[in-house]
Amino acid sequence: MTTDFTVAVLGPGGIGGLLGALLSRAGHRVVCLAGEETVGVLRDSGIQVRSGLYGDFHVSVEADTVLREPVDACLVAVKHTSLDAALERIPAEALGDALLVPFLNGVEHPAVLRDHHRPELVAPGVIRVESTRVAPGVIEHGSPFAEIDLSGDLVPRERLEGLARVLGDAGPTTRVLEDESGALWAKLAFLAPLALLTTRYGLPLGEVRTRHREELIALVEEAAAVSRACGGPADPGQALGRYDTFPGATKSSMQRDAESGRPLELDAIGGALLRAAERHGIAVPVTARLVAELRAAGH
Repeated sequence: MTTDFTVAVLGPGGIGGLLGALLSRAGHRVVCLAGEETVGVLRDSGIQVRSGLYGDFHVSVEADTVLREPVDACLVAVKHTSLDAALERIPAEALGDALLVPFLNGVEHPAVLRDHHRPELVAPGVIRVESTRVAPGVIEHGSPFAEIDLSGDLVPRERLEGLARVLGDAGPTTRVLEDESGALWAKLAFLAPLALLTTRYGLPLGEVRTRHREELIALVEEAAAVSRACGGPADPGQALGRYDTFPGATKSSMQRDAESGRPLELDAIGGALLRAAERHGIAVPVTARLVAELRAAGH
């Protein structure tokens, strides 16, 4: 097991809080970066995790409003809607040689981060997990899994594999993938139909896949076509099969944001899909309609 690893967590919410807590429990130094209120709570009370997979546990972490010293890796776990503001918490000069590992939805954020940090140190990650911050420093991990894919076309392989060992030893099943674009598109092509339909109709996945199945099939086919053109995987049948195995009560994170009145990652998910489709001359009429209707609704 690798120890003495220092990790900054930008955005200790559902994803960042869970990863930070697991890394701290594994013996690593964790510095959470957030607003003053959250920082105060984390300094006083640490992070409490409730998880069927990892058990219920409590850890202490460091916390600050800005990164003030070099770290081995910085996990970026904020929403795309707050990325620009959050980057002010990790000045480029403070990052040093750290790997910058974003766990954001969409495919366009790596370019933003490579403008902020050295391109060969930006290692996009994809995480599959259901984890929610129910209060500052309180994380509920509901899924019976936590899986991470690390990539980074410009990142030295040994850096990626070292971080994968650290994360894997802490809990999440972690692997290194060769193709950054393929990894990001694999997630977006699966996420977009789920996010757009559950949010547009305000329904959980079980009702969407029965009451709006024709739209679901059309969206999956459109997303697969764009993914294929961008070098990602494209298997509509497999995607539909996965949707059909999910619990009927499943909600997308975009739907939960809409229900809570929070800004939506509509542009990072739906907008990115539309822009890629336009670049490749692919018609995506159902995607375009749903994005337009969500925007018309004030999102």
